[in-house]
Amino acid sequence: MSKIDDLFAFLSIPSVSAVAEYAKDVERCADFLVEKLSSLGFDAKKHMTDIHPIVVAHSPKVEGAPTVLVYGHYDVMPVDPVSEWKSDPFKPEIRDGRVYARGASDDKGEIMAHILGAEEVIKEDGKLPLNMIFLLEGEEERGSESLFKFVQDPAVQKDLACDVIVVSDTGMAAEDIPSFSYGLKGLCCFELKVSGPAMDLHSGIFGGAVANPITTLAEMIAGTHDENNHVTVEGFYDGVQEIADWERESWRRVPGMADAELAELTGVPELRTEKGFTGAECVYARPTFELNGISGGYEGEGSKTVIPTHAIAKMSCRLVPGQDPEAILDKVEAHFRKVCPPSVRMEFTRQHGGDAYISDPNSNFGKAAQQALEMTFGNKPVLVREGGSIPIIAEISKVLGKDALFLGLDLPDARIHSPNENMRVAIFEKGIEMAKNMIRLMAKA
Repeated sequence: MSKIDDLFAFLSIPSVSAVAEYAKDVERCADFLVEKLSSLGFDAKKHMTDIHPIVVAHSPKVEGAPTVLVYGHYDVMPVDPVSEWKSDPFKPEIRDGRVYARGASDDKGEIMAHILGAEEVIKEDGKLPLNMIFLLEGEEERGSESLFKFVQDPAVQKDLACDVIVVSDTGMAAEDIPSFSYGLKGLCCFELKVSGPAMDLHSGIFGGAVANPITTLAEMIAGTHDENNHVTVEGFYDGVQEIADWERESWRRVPGMADAELAELTGVPELRTEKGFTGAECVYARPTFELNGISGGYEGEGSKTVIPTHAIAKMSCRLVPGQDPEAILDKVEAHFRKVCPPSVRMEFTRQHGGDAYISDPNSNFGKAAQQALEMTFGNKPVLVREGGSIPIIAEISKVLGKDALFLGLDLPDARIHSPNENMRVAIFEKGIEMAKNMIRLMAKA
C-alpha cells in the first residue's frame, strides 16, 4: 500500500465514539491499527474496555536507548450536519491538494504520519534507534473515560514507562511555520436546567404571572460576564498564572494570531476579548466561560405561544494552570444557585473535564522536538500554548512522571469538528518526515 492508501483505509472506518451504532466500527478501527503496527514488528495489543478498545504497541527493545510514547486517538467526531459535506465523510477523497474526510486532521492523519515515519526509519536504517510505544485510544472525543481508568493500573504504568510523551493532536501556525506547543488548557463541562411550570402553559392566560424558564435562564447566563468580558463567578481567577513577558513577545510573532487576522479567520466583525488581553493571549493563556448550546420550549415551524416547562444550557470552561476543574465547578454551581430566583427550580449537572497542562519547552527532548520541526518545515517553530484541551494528557503525564510535547499538524483551516474536515497532502507528507526526524533526534537526546 502507498502512504495515501494507508491513510485512506484508516479514514474509511467510521469510528464515531459517541454514537452507539458505530461501536463495531470503532473496534474495527482498533483492529486495523493492531494489524498495521504488527506488520512493522511492533508488539501490538488491543485492550478491551467497557466502552471502546485501547491499542498499545511496543517496538522491539533497544537497550540503553530512550523510550518515546506517542499518544493519539483513533475515534472521530459525529459528522452532523452531513448535508454540509461536499463528499462522503467516510469516503476520503483528494480535492485541490487536500484529503477530505472525518478524522483527516483530528487525529487519524497525525497518527498515520507517526506510524509511517517509524515504518520509513525501519526500512531505511533496518531498525528504530530508540524504543517507541504507541498509545492509541478510541474515546478522546467523548472524554477518555476508559483511558483514565486504564492508566491508574500500576501494571499499565510499568508497561507505558517512557522518557517523554509526544502528541500531534494540536495545531500549527501556517503551512510553513510549525508550532511547538508546551501547554494545554484544562476543561470542565456542565449543564444547567431551569424548570418552571409542571406543563407548558398558555402564554396569554398565564403570561406575566408565571416566570418563563427560558427568560430566567438567559438572565442567569448573561450575568456570567461583565462589560469587560470578565467572568463574574466569585473566585474564578484565583490561582491563574500570569503570562510571562517572553510568552507575550513570542505570541506576537505567531502568523495569523493578530486580532484582525483572527477576526478575518473566524468571520466575525471584530474580536471581543477580555479587557487588557490580545486575542492570542486569550486563546493561549486566559480561562474562558462558554455557552455551548441552549434549548427549551417550542422550536418547530411557525409559532406556539407557550410558557415552556424548562430550558437547558450546556456550558464549559477552558482552564489554565493554577485552576482546578472541580473547584471551578463548585464556584460556578454556587454562582448559579446564588442568582437563581425562587420562581424557578434549578438543576446543575457536572460532566467531564480535566486539568490544564504545561511543560518545559527547553528540556533536551523539547529541543530535539523543535529541531525536528525546523528540519522538516525549514523555519523555526513558534512556541505556543494550545487553546484546546486533551484532558487525558495531564493525567498520563502525572502518572508516568514525564513531560508531554506537542508537535502540531492541524492548520487553522482544517475544519476539525466541522463538515469538510481536511488535511493538506503536503502537510501529511511533512508529518511523516517530521516523525522520522523526531525519532532520529530523540534517540540522541
